Amino acid sequence: MNIIDLIAGIPLFRGLPKEQLEEVVAITTDQTFHKGHTVFSEGEEASGFYVVISGQVKIFKLSSEGKEQILHFVTGGESFGEVPMFAGGRFPAHAETVERSRLFFFPRAFFLELIKKDPSLAMNMLADLSKRLRRFTQLVEELSLKEVPSRLAAYLIYLSGGENGSGDLELSITKGQLASLLGTIPETISRILGKMSSQDIIEVRGRKISIMNRKKLEDLAAGEKLIV
Repeated sequence: MNIIDLIAGIPLFRGLPKEQLEEVVAITTDQTFHKGHTVFSEGEEASGFYVVISGQVKIFKLSSEGKEQILHFVTGGESFGEVPMFAGGRFPAHAETVERSRLFFFPRAFFLELIKKDPSLAMNMLADLSKRLRRFTQLVEELSLKEVPSRLAAYLIYLSGGENGSGDLELSITKGQLASLLGTIPETISRILGKMSSQDIIEVRGRKISIMNRKKLEDLAAGEKLIV
């Protein structure tokens, strides 16, 4: 698939006419990184933003003690690093590839020129950022108000596509990364997954998880206690 077709499939650029897609292609830098590559660090000057074409990138913060708190993972078709796009400034978090990843980089100065020509680009970007803000708001609520079983249940529902999603999902991250994302430790994640499995709420086969009792999982996500 050529670059213009790849860009046309990115939600941020969906619906743009061919002439405008060609202008986007002209400013695109195609980059491939190995697993564990630092895309940018917190505090680094934000010279543009990225879109994941393949692979996965984790966005995270580090405490003064060096403890990692994962904010979210970015996968195919999703953009990241665009928060300073309009105001300028520096990246507010770190970004690192979780696996070999292909990224498209869009330099800020050139992209802003495209926005001036076609404001629909800005509307697409704002719509995408609004969705992410809702997800972050939910994440803050889960981390601050809910117990770990509720956080994990909510995340499994999210991975399965929400309330109307399928009953099957696959974890693309390690238990350590999942624990960091949910604000706990890997041993706690393993223990809770084991309890959910023993109570026929889910079935775990390696990284593949089948939701056996969605109603019960939704009740857990809403705050119901997990039977010990």
